[in-house]
Amino acid sequence: MLQPHLRLLSPGDDFPPTSEALDYPNGLLAVGGDLTPASLTRAYSRGIFPWYQGDEPVLWWSPDPRSVLFPEDLHISRSLRKILRRDEFQLSCDQRFRAVITACSDSRQELEGTWITSEMCEAYCEMHRRGMAHSIEVYQKGHLVGGLYGLALGGAFFGESMFSRVTDASKVALVALVHRLRQSRFRLIDCQVESEHLNSLGARNLSRLDFERELAQTVGDEAASNDWSLPPSCGGLL
Repeated sequence: MLQPHLRLLSPGDDFPPTSEALDYPNGLLAVGGDLTPASLTRAYSRGIFPWYQGDEPVLWWSPDPRSVLFPEDLHISRSLRKILRRDEFQLSCDQRFRAVITACSDSRQELEGTWITSEMCEAYCEMHRRGMAHSIEVYQKGHLVGGLYGLALGGAFFGESMFSRVTDASKVALVALVHRLRQSRFRLIDCQVESEHLNSLGARNLSRLDFERELAQTVGDEAASNDWSLPPSCGGLL
């Protein structure tokens, strides 16, 4: 049963204030609605994102605190720097978006079940066709071995998921993303929920209020470039 103050959305409805999000589960804000480009754009511009299992209605979240990586804060460890110098991974951007999101779904399914349902996959592929969702692809000997995807609004990149089929491939994908975002003058990467993995790479927590203040100054930033090119291999990231 829905809690009394949890908003039930119909398709096209606007989202309630994030201050109405539940403390437990942390950040659950609303149920229902749809995954159209218009709804996703409204949601992300306010720091709201969908996350739900396949047998559930769409659930919308705004957790507090929020994990954020500022591009200038990226930490590249000595071991990761050695991997980049060996130049064993090749890179591309926006060449295999569907393959990346499918690989992210498959890797999550193997671990714990996935929120990247077929409905979610099609929604983000449509955002990709509209130039709003992007993927980073990492290859080794011609095989796709890692990557990530997310949405870009103004000067903010909203990371959704990443995968790795060989050690450190997802870390290389993140370094490649940050390289591109720095070149394009993006201001922040939304990592959604804290993890040790992301913290080790420089992510940190902001309160919901501070995150929304940052976001308000960022999503309307027209200074961010639409150039999503990358060096052909990871050695060019150093």
